[in-house]
Amino acid sequence: MSRIYPDEVAGPYDPPPHAFTDKADREISIRRFEDTEALVEMYLAFDPEDRAQGIPPTTEDEIRDWLDTVVSDGGVNVVAWHGGDIVGHATLVPDFDNEETTLDEFELAIFVVAAYQESGIGSQLITALLGAGREAGIDRVWLTVERWNHAAVELYEKVGFEPSDTGNFELEMGARLR
Repeated sequence: MSRIYPDEVAGPYDPPPHAFTDKADREISIRRFEDTEALVEMYLAFDPEDRAQGIPPTTEDEIRDWLDTVVSDGGVNVVAWHGGDIVGHATLVPDFDNEETTLDEFELAIFVVAAYQESGIGSQLITALLGAGREAGIDRVWLTVERWNHAAVELYEKVGFEPSDTGNFELEMGARLR
């Protein structure tokens, strides 16, 4: 499948680490991914209502298998911490045209624990992730989002994504980082 990307480079984006106070007055730090067990714990507690497009998976074994792919070599991952807990995760996963060749396109996915949504964490996670992606030499990023998820679509547009496919239930969006 050939995706359409905007001509204009999106950004600017600053890579992690950084800290900020969210809209609920909580101290949040955005860091590069390092702790698989803390991430598994976040996904085990993830509200089934907040799952989209079948992810994240629901059982511990499925979560661990999925994370093995998501945090694999070549991908970029950042997490949001509040105290000792991960409360958000954003990832750029490389596309492959076969088992051996990585395309120069990465899929973005983001997850924020329900109690932390609508507090600015998603915006901070995405911009930090895109900054880390640019720093890693990534040129093109794409994502799919359910059309009815207007808050997510607005967030993606705000950080520089543009719709590139309007014919399905899901909206495909793309951004250039370099």
